Amino acid sequence: MTGYVFCDGGARGNPGPAAAAAVLFDPRQRRLDQTQKYLGITTNNVAEYEGLLLGLGLAQAHGVRNIHLRLDSELVVRQLLGEYKVKHPALRPLWQKAQTLLKAFAGREIRHVPREENSAADRLVNESLDRHVRGGG
Repeated sequence: MTGYVFCDGGARGNPGPAAAAAVLFDPRQRRLDQTQKYLGITTNNVAEYEGLLLGLGLAQAHGVRNIHLRLDSELVVRQLLGEYKVKHPALRPLWQKAQTLLKAFAGREIRHVPREENSAADRLVNESLDRHVRGGG
């Protein structure tokens, strides 16, 4: 099975209240599943990695073998592709976990997309933040 996973994470303030989300689509652009998670206080980059990890887990749970990852974080994409080093100590274990999870997929494509193309995951991040920041928990 081929899956397209759109991942996102965000923090209001940096660091600040943060959330992560991922949405899985099939090749015909039908939404198969989604997930979101409130992270507490952390940085935007940590939240982006957490969104990626959520997406990888979602794809595994659905039996995806060929994964097409779409992220609007250029930093995370370039780190995953080996174009940038992972220097920040908080990001190293997240990057390592992502690398391990990526090995489970027969085919992998990782691409940076503009925020407008990542609106489904972005919406979930903001919904989670709105619930928690406004006290709806």
